[in-house]
Amino acid sequence: MNDLIWLSDEQLERIKPCFPLSHGIARVDDKKVISGIIFVLRNGLRWRDAPREYGPHKTLYNRFVRWSKMGVFDRIFADLARQNEAPEHLMIDATHLKAHRTASSLLKKEMFPAVSGAQKAA
Repeated sequence: MNDLIWLSDEQLERIKPCFPLSHGIARVDDKKVISGIIFVLRNGLRWRDAPREYGPHKTLYNRFVRWSKMGVFDRIFADLARQNEAPEHLMIDATHLKAHRTASSLLKKEMFPAVSGAQKAA
């Protein structure tokens, strides 16, 4: 399982203030679910193809959708970009991706709220 966890304890503590509060019911392990989301997105998999060690694929999908609509990932990225110290590594990715024809529907579903408000589909 250690090779499936993408975040260290320190990294999780760094982004934890961006997480929404739990309302009564305890959430499934954040470290495991966030690592599962990263694994699926990084490898371009369907949610159901995520390894079982991350938990039910429906949990990964639901957390990704709910937190995307709430802007949690936008806050995480903005918070990490505001670091006071100079980064140790800078990376530029020039990957070319071919999107499925239904990918444009994500904007209509407000999966990317920071972009959705700026661009309106005709």
